[in-house]
Amino acid sequence: MVAAKYIAGILEREGIPSETFESAPGRGFLVARLSSSAMPDPSKALLLVGHLDVVGADKSKWTVDPFGGVIKDGYLYGRGAIDDKGMTVANLAVIVALKRAGARLNRDVIFLAEGDEEDGGALGIKFAVEKHWDKIAAGFALNEGGRIVLKDNKVQYLGIQVSEKTAADVDVIAKGTSGHASVPRKDNPVTHLAAAVEKIGGYSAPVQFNSVTRGYFSELAPLVDEETGKWMRALDTADRGEHAARFVSDADPVWNAMLHDTVAPTMLQAGIRQNVVPSEARAVLNIRLLPGNSVEPLLAKLRQLVNDPQIRFEVEPGAGENAPSSSLSSDLYASISRTATSQFAGTHVLPYMSTGATDSLFLRLRSVQSYGVLPFALSDEDFLRMHADDERIPIDSFRKGIDFLYGIVTDFAVAK
Repeated sequence: MVAAKYIAGILEREGIPSETFESAPGRGFLVARLSSSAMPDPSKALLLVGHLDVVGADKSKWTVDPFGGVIKDGYLYGRGAIDDKGMTVANLAVIVALKRAGARLNRDVIFLAEGDEEDGGALGIKFAVEKHWDKIAAGFALNEGGRIVLKDNKVQYLGIQVSEKTAADVDVIAKGTSGHASVPRKDNPVTHLAAAVEKIGGYSAPVQFNSVTRGYFSELAPLVDEETGKWMRALDTADRGEHAARFVSDADPVWNAMLHDTVAPTMLQAGIRQNVVPSEARAVLNIRLLPGNSVEPLLAKLRQLVNDPQIRFEVEPGAGENAPSSSLSSDLYASISRTATSQFAGTHVLPYMSTGATDSLFLRLRSVQSYGVLPFALSDEDFLRMHADDERIPIDSFRKGIDFLYGIVTDFAVAK
């Protein structure tokens, strides 16, 4: 809530009232509103969504202080620069600019900054939706989750996020006999867990399409090199689809994740001393499911693959829900497309399914037409620094991204 209070101070100086709601000590959300009339119409309102929390960072692996906001060589470095403080600051800049301009709004514009997205949203967006819906009720939303892809210093395309994969964390638990390490046993749980994780790490789920990914690859095929485009066009064919999927998956890890349910081992835990064989060893799998899929069929396949009675799988609480996709024919989608082609000459606008989960899930479950538009043009290299070491954003992209976001909002929410 420290960051929320800081933002509240900025809004107060700009004459924009705000409210903060605490769901737990240090967690909650801030909301502010620019009203279009004395009688608000929630079905028309536009919600600008950002989150203030970030994932952790290992300072020893960074070349700069991850929480120092360091500007170096034309980049702003810092944990959350992409995910998602950059977007939150851009939203803040937009609502302040609208206020300063005295914009004649045709719908309410609501600013939301919440503090629990990275932990699943229970104390952030879910709390706001379930306990304080009247404060954020809207028919439309702009959030993180999309992409502006930069190739050779030129914007190649804008991906508007209209759907997303759902997340589930699964514990892999190996049991065995504890004892002195000088007397090893065949049921050592560390050994069994290591073997299980190796098998799981090499597993690739079957290729699956949905309407969003089918449209994405179909529209992207003419924009990439000839060989890649050829195999993108072949993805949905009976005779060449399998080879095409291998080619496309190997070409880009994001494309691979868009085509499959994925399983990523992320944490290992075992042992208390070097000379003690533990009775238990654990791993955590971060699973990302394509829309409409459930975790149990995938776990059944993993159990079959591991085939070890000493191993069991447990799904952690808080797995994501499935939500409908946002419309490709709404007025807001049209505003995003119109502004993109105006601001980035020659760019193409594509429907996009994000591989990561966002707060839009909870909004779509409330029938909000929510769109992911990370407004900053990023190369693949910089995009993949999200949640990684040396996360950064180009200063030029940051400035242009704020202009782009302001353009979308004015096109959609300001009276002509």
